[in-house]
Amino acid sequence: MKRPIAIDLFSGCGGMSLGLEASGFDVAVALEFDAIHALIHHLNFPYTTTICEDINNLKTDYFKNILKQKGVDYDIDLIAGGPPCQGFSLMGKRQLDDPRNSLVFEYFRVIKDLKPKYFIFENVPGIAVGKHQQFLEELITEFENFGFPIAKPVKILDASLFGAPQKRKRLILMGSRHDVKPVSYPLETQELNNVESAIADLSLIPAFMGENQGIDLKKLDYSGFRRNFALNSQGIYKLCHHRQRDYFIYNHVGSNHTEKSIGRFQATSQGEIEKTSRFLKLSPTGLCNTLRAGTARDKGAYTAARPIHYQQPRCITVREAARLHTFPDWFLFHETIWHGFREIGNAVIPILAKAIGDEIIKVLEVDINQLEIRKLEKIDLKFMEFNMDKASSYWNIKNDIIPKRKRLDMSLL
Repeated sequence: MKRPIAIDLFSGCGGMSLGLEASGFDVAVALEFDAIHALIHHLNFPYTTTICEDINNLKTDYFKNILKQKGVDYDIDLIAGGPPCQGFSLMGKRQLDDPRNSLVFEYFRVIKDLKPKYFIFENVPGIAVGKHQQFLEELITEFENFGFPIAKPVKILDASLFGAPQKRKRLILMGSRHDVKPVSYPLETQELNNVESAIADLSLIPAFMGENQGIDLKKLDYSGFRRNFALNSQGIYKLCHHRQRDYFIYNHVGSNHTEKSIGRFQATSQGEIEKTSRFLKLSPTGLCNTLRAGTARDKGAYTAARPIHYQQPRCITVREAARLHTFPDWFLFHETIWHGFREIGNAVIPILAKAIGDEIIKVLEVDINQLEIRKLEKIDLKFMEFNMDKASSYWNIKNDIIPKRKRLDMSLL
């Protein structure tokens, strides 16, 4: 059976794309501004046409031409995206008119021009409270005036209540075109998973330092909740297309901590904050705190605070962070710790994206048992190594789209 078609705007490395594919969608097109993140999306979704460009510079005919080349009609099933919302005007002014919210306007423009059956708008929970609430109300009014009723009441969804071993909340708007069945929010699951259930097997393997070596598949235990992370897509990812990978698990890369830091990490109790770094030491039976992206290179290129492992006197590795974000082990990230954690921290938690996508699959009346699962072409793993210059060259764009960093904190904890 033909898979429904989705477009992922502001895709990052592909957390939303992965969740939607796991629901049964084909992500035909993805748009991402950051050259390295776009390259990682391309690495993980070789069947998707990934575009590295500023959405302000793209006309919707560009999307239509890509879909035409793929043999897809223009009646798109779903468009998803989380445009940054940064500007909030003075009282009495339309916040949507604030130029700092231009990306939200661009998202709305694409929805207006392509008229998908459904859309998903995800963002930080803070836009639903205080002075920001005016912005959210204006946005909902714009969509509904254009013929896209919004599922109500609008909800803030916590990924931990949908099976993720991480406390992470996102505001979700779900819109339905006026001529299709309305969609509802997903119900919270009864499955609660903790930190240990996600990364216990990785705890036994020392983190690699300075080199993105692979872990032999035979050393890992894909039992229980971890079956979802297996190289051969299963569990929540059973509908995903098959990626051609070798038998090694990458991105188990960690920082080279000082002896003082190691001592402080060891002395900190599980579930407590280490006083100097202010890092949380994870509890094996608890949830991971929200993994954040850190600052962009024009804001100093700081790595966000990373949790301390509950058993080892070190911060968690990129692969452990990926597990706690519910990415499977076949999903690859940039080999540099800073880029890898930014990709994870910026990503929608895939298991939450799947729960949302599942609701749209239901109203589309798709029989998931009849969906085709393809073996995808093999992609060069060297894309994990590209710096910004090389990634920008690959996309044939200038390396000044994202401003150069002003300051870099070279200290490592």
